[in-house]
Amino acid sequence: MKIARFEHLHADAGWRVFSFLKVVTDGGLVGWAEYNEGYGAGGLTALIRKFADVLIGMDPREVGRNSATLHAMTRLSHGGLNAQAIAIIENACLDIKAKALGVPVYALFGGPFRTRIPLYWSHCGSRRVWRRDLFEGKWGYPPLRSLDDIAALGRSVIERGFKALKTNPCDLMPGWSKFSSGFRPMPGFLDRRPDNRIIGEMTQLLRAFRDGIGPDSGLMFDLNFNQRADGFIKIARALEPFNLTWLEIDTHDPGALALVRRSSRTPIGSLESIHGLNEYRPFLEQRAVDVAIIDVHWNGLWESARIATLADAYDTDVAPHNYEGHLASMVSAHFCAAVPNFRIMEIEVDDVPWKDELVTHVPVIENGELVLSDRPGWGTEVNEKAVQKYAATSAL
Repeated sequence: MKIARFEHLHADAGWRVFSFLKVVTDGGLVGWAEYNEGYGAGGLTALIRKFADVLIGMDPREVGRNSATLHAMTRLSHGGLNAQAIAIIENACLDIKAKALGVPVYALFGGPFRTRIPLYWSHCGSRRVWRRDLFEGKWGYPPLRSLDDIAALGRSVIERGFKALKTNPCDLMPGWSKFSSGFRPMPGFLDRRPDNRIIGEMTQLLRAFRDGIGPDSGLMFDLNFNQRADGFIKIARALEPFNLTWLEIDTHDPGALALVRRSSRTPIGSLESIHGLNEYRPFLEQRAVDVAIIDVHWNGLWESARIATLADAYDTDVAPHNYEGHLASMVSAHFCAAVPNFRIMEIEVDDVPWKDELVTHVPVIENGELVLSDRPGWGTEVNEKAVQKYAATSAL
């Protein structure tokens, strides 16, 4: 079996684009992977096309060898978009290999350890506030204009069976601060330090969510790269009364992250922006996180499983970074099924109304858990006609 060609498909996803890689073999067997062009300077599709010139004619079932070949080619520019492009190809080849064997991808890794994957509702409320023009204006979501609205949203999360949610700082009400994630230019984005007003807004938001979900449900708060170490410490201490499952922060400094973790009783989740086994190692060696977050779409499932094994050696749980479409969720779910030290899986619930149309099998969610199938590969494929129907209009 040989790789014959690569194809790229792009679907409108409201405030972003769902991108898909289709790897076709000479026998007609197809492998799929999902990715995102919207983080960083772009150019991911162009990189994948460049790597295709190397891989066409190679056996897609030799997943490790193919990935190692591409990583060897990019040692002088390791990580970043190169790592992500390799990961996307790796995931598509894993889909092919599993289909060729007639098994789910998780079976290639000794799984499943579990077939029901507990989920948390990601960007709960924050997406609706950041993009009121879409969620309220176009798609008819209930407005979020007060802390009472936030508490009501929290109650609805629990009523739908989810055991946990994650939210972000957001300018919920007039006069509140606009959230800067720390990776997009906007007024004040270089300051990255909190004042008492910002911390007060955070505590009001989390108190409303805690009122809505009750004392026993999971609650996460994501700051991205919003602060420097001293700011993260100040916020982590202020949020101790809310009994967070974790405070999610991003940094590329293992020592700084370890300092934040030691400085507060609030658990820390991090590392979604880290690429590769070697980059995770110093964070784990310094006991910098309570939960190591792994982006399976930026690392590839094979590499992600290796990272999870390393984390397990340091008695640390892992959780996938998963904020995209249904194919991405299925890829993340196979990772969750394939490793023993899994904590909980992220999933995007508030999304474009046509999301279900873009795949052949929509993930089954029961009582806040994703129920894995035993279909070969990822258990779903891209509906190419639907992608054409909702084709992305933005330039890639």
